[in-house]
Amino acid sequence: MIIWIDNDGCPRIVRELVFKAAIRIQCRLLVVGNSWMQIPKSPLFEMIVVPGGFDAADDYIATHVEPMNLVITADVPLAARIVEKKSLALSPHGEIFDANNIADKLSMRNLMQEMRSAGEVRGGHGIFDANNKQKFANAFDRLVSQLVISAARGDRIIR
Repeated sequence: MIIWIDNDGCPRIVRELVFKAAIRIQCRLLVVGNSWMQIPKSPLFEMIVVPGGFDAADDYIATHVEPMNLVITADVPLAARIVEKKSLALSPHGEIFDANNIADKLSMRNLMQEMRSAGEVRGGHGIFDANNKQKFANAFDRLVSQLVISAARGDRIIR
């Protein structure tokens, strides 16, 4: 199992929680972004800087992710690509993206984007607070447990 962080828009507190968890479970963690950032020193962690413009980090993750990986991303179209590859995605706000819900989440994202473009809706998730942190932590723990159990059973895909 590999944990990926799409660094675009990922709150610092979420990254910190994921770094600590990766050390606890001894799991490889890849942070992907368009610019370099300091990450904790660990042989488990790697910062991958991708050149290019819009969606370059997303394309890198979608190309390299494998089944049974977990991707932390706020990007719903990227999450759909991850789910296609039999992996799981989790937003920094604790929204789980899987085969059961990705079509609905993508439709809702597209609808909201159209409404924002028309000026009918403004804003997004708002301020990241302690409630968001707890929701993310709970969902992250559930997904990591699911992946660890699946890996121990020798599963190759997420059902």
